[in-house]
Amino acid sequence: MIVLAVLRHDQRLADMAGGNDISATTVRRWRDELIGLLAAKAPRLDQALKKIARRGDEAVLIDGTLIPTQRRTGKANRPNYSGKHHRHGLHVLALTDEKGRLIWISAARPGRTHDITAARRDHLLAHLRAAGLGALADLGFLGLDDDPDNPVVVTGFKATRARKRTAASPEGSARRSGARGGSAGTRAAQ
Repeated sequence: MIVLAVLRHDQRLADMAGGNDISATTVRRWRDELIGLLAAKAPRLDQALKKIARRGDEAVLIDGTLIPTQRRTGKANRPNYSGKHHRHGLHVLALTDEKGRLIWISAARPGRTHDITAARRDHLLAHLRAAGLGALADLGFLGLDDDPDNPVVVTGFKATRARKRTAASPEGSARRSGARGGSAGTRAAQ
C-alpha cells in the first residue's frame, strides 16, 4: 500500500517512510522492485502491434498525454516542465485499438517532450510498417510520416496562409476526430 501511495499520489518517499516508521531507502527499494515487476509484464510495442494485426484490425489510435506530477526543485527536474500545459509532469504515448482499448503505453519521458519526438524515439513508424498497420493521430503528429506514397500515420489538416482548407477539409477532419473520440466527430454526425 505504501508503494501504491507513492506511485498513485506522488507522495514523497521520506514522508511515506516517516509516517510508517520505516526508512526512505526501504520505500525506494520497494518502489523500484514494483516498477520492475510491472515493466516485465508490459507488452513490447512490436508484440502489441502484431497482436492487433493478427486480430484483423487495420489501424490503431495514437496520442500523447502529460501525467501531472508535483513540482520538484533543482535543475534535474526542469525538463519535467511542460510549457504547453504550464505544469510539471511526465509525457507518455498511448496506443489504443479502434474501440479505444489500451494496447501499449510508452515509457515516461520528461514533460517537455513533444508527441512527435516521443514517437520517433520509439521508432513507431517502423513498428507500424512491420506490423502492416496504420494509425490515426492528432495534429501533434503532423510531419511524423514523411512518405507520401505509403502513409502510415493519418493526421488532421492544418491550414496555413499558403494552404487554405478546402470545402472537404472540415468534413474529413471531423471524421478523423470522431474516430479518435474527439467532439468534432459527434458534431459532424448530428
